[in-house]
Amino acid sequence: MTTFLLVPLLMPFITAGLIAALGKIPNLRDGLHTTMAAVTFGCVLYVLPEVLAGNTPSLTLIEVLPGLPIAFSVEPLGMLFAMVASGLWIVTSVYAFGYMRGHHEKNQTRFFICFALAIGGALGVAFSANLMTLFVYYEMLTLSTYPLVTHHQDDEAQRSGRIYMTILLTTSICFLLSGVIWTYFAAGTLEFQQGGILAGKLADEHVPWLLALFAFGAGKAALMPFHRWLPNAMVAPTPVSALLHAVAVVKAGVFTILKVVVYVFGLELLTSTGGNQWLMVVAGGTLLIASVVALTLDNLKARLAYSTISQLSYIVLGAAMANPAGVVGGAMHIAMHAMGKITLFFCAGAIYVGAHKKYISQLDGIGHKMPWTMGAFTIGSISIIGLPPMGGAWGKWFLGMGAVDAGANVYLGLLMLSSLLSIGYLGPIIARAYFRTPAPEDEHIHEAPLLCVIPLCITAAGTVALFFMGDLLYQLVLPIVGGSL
Repeated sequence: MTTFLLVPLLMPFITAGLIAALGKIPNLRDGLHTTMAAVTFGCVLYVLPEVLAGNTPSLTLIEVLPGLPIAFSVEPLGMLFAMVASGLWIVTSVYAFGYMRGHHEKNQTRFFICFALAIGGALGVAFSANLMTLFVYYEMLTLSTYPLVTHHQDDEAQRSGRIYMTILLTTSICFLLSGVIWTYFAAGTLEFQQGGILAGKLADEHVPWLLALFAFGAGKAALMPFHRWLPNAMVAPTPVSALLHAVAVVKAGVFTILKVVVYVFGLELLTSTGGNQWLMVVAGGTLLIASVVALTLDNLKARLAYSTISQLSYIVLGAAMANPAGVVGGAMHIAMHAMGKITLFFCAGAIYVGAHKKYISQLDGIGHKMPWTMGAFTIGSISIIGLPPMGGAWGKWFLGMGAVDAGANVYLGLLMLSSLLSIGYLGPIIARAYFRTPAPEDEHIHEAPLLCVIPLCITAAGTVALFFMGDLLYQLVLPIVGGSL
C-alpha cells in the first residue's frame, strides 16, 4: 500500500503527458482523459479500506533537507478531499468536452493538460504528510490553474489572471510560507500529528498571530479581504469555474485551514488560548457579506461565485469553532458543497451553451425550454440552502451543533440567516425560470449537448445520494477529532 500511493499521485501527471502527445487526435485525447480520471478515482478508492480500518498509509518520496521530506500520508480528512477531487474529475472532464466543443473553444489540448495538472496538485495537497509537501503542491495548484483562468487570452482574461496570481501568490508566499517557517522553528517539525504539534511550544499570545498567517495564507479559502480573485476568475470557461469552486482550488484552501487547525495547532490549544475567536468573527463576517453581495448581482456566474465565498466560510467557521462537531461539520461540508456547487456551475454553463445567456434577468421561462438543466439547478440550490433530502443539510446540521457546543449562539443564528439569504439569491432564479413566460425570441432555446446535460444530472443525483450517505461520511471523518463528538 505504501508503494501504491504513488499511483494516484502520479496518474494526473501521466495523463497530462499523454494528452500532450495525443493533442492532434481530439476523440482519442478526450476519451483517454476520462478513462485516466476514472482510473485515478479507482486508485484513490483502493486506499479507502485501509483508512477506514484505522491505518495511515505513508510514503516518503525524497528528503529535501534533513528532517524536511516530501512525504505523503493518507488520513481521513485527506481521504475525503482526495475522493472529492478525483471523483468529480470524471464528470467534470466529460462536461468539459461537451462545453468546449459546443462552444467551439480554442486551445483545448492546453486546457486539458492544465486541468490534469491541477488535479495532480489537489491530490498532492490531500495526501501531504507535512506542511512542506502541502506548500509545494499548493503552489503547483496555483500555477497550473493560471492558464485555465486566462484561457481566452483577451484583455479581460489577462486582467483577471493578474488578479488571480497576484492575490494567491502574495498570500501564500508572504503569509503561508511565513507560517510554515515559524511553525518549524517553534515545533522543530512540520509533520501533521493527531492533536497538533504546537502545544507547549508556542506562547499563548502568539497563537492567534500564527493562525492568522495560515488562515490568510490559504488565500484559496477566499476569506475577506483576500477574496477578489474568485469572482474575477469567472471570466474563464465554465468547466474552469467548476474546477475552481468545487473540485480543486477553493477546496484546497479550506482543506488547508482545517488540516492546520486539527493537526498543527490542535483543538485544545486553540480553545484554551482563545486564539480561534478572531477567526470565527472573520469567517462569520465573510459568510454574511458575501451572501448579501450575491443578492445584488445579475450575472449568474458572479452570483454563484459570491455564494461560494459564503459557503467556504462555513467550513472555515467550523474549523475556527475548534470543537469536534464544528470540525466534523466543516469536513462534511467540503463534500456536500462540492457536489451541490458543481451542479450549479454545470447548469450555468449549459445555459450559456444552449441559450447563450449569462444574466439572471434573461432567464424568464427557461425552465420550460431546458427542463433537465433547471431541474438539476433546483436540486443543487436546495442542497446549497441546506434542506433535506439533499446532502448540504448534513454539513449545516453539524456546524449548528458546533456553534451550540462552543456557546456561540450568535453564530447559530448567523448560519440560519445565511440559509435564508441563500434562498434569497437562488430562489428567484428558479422562480423566474418556471413561473415567467419565455420571451418570443427565446423559442429557439434548447438543452445543451448531452455531454453537458448528463454530467449535471449525475451530480444532481449525487447531492441526493450524499444525504443518504451522510453516516458513511460521518464515520470516515470522525477519527480526525478522536473518534467521538
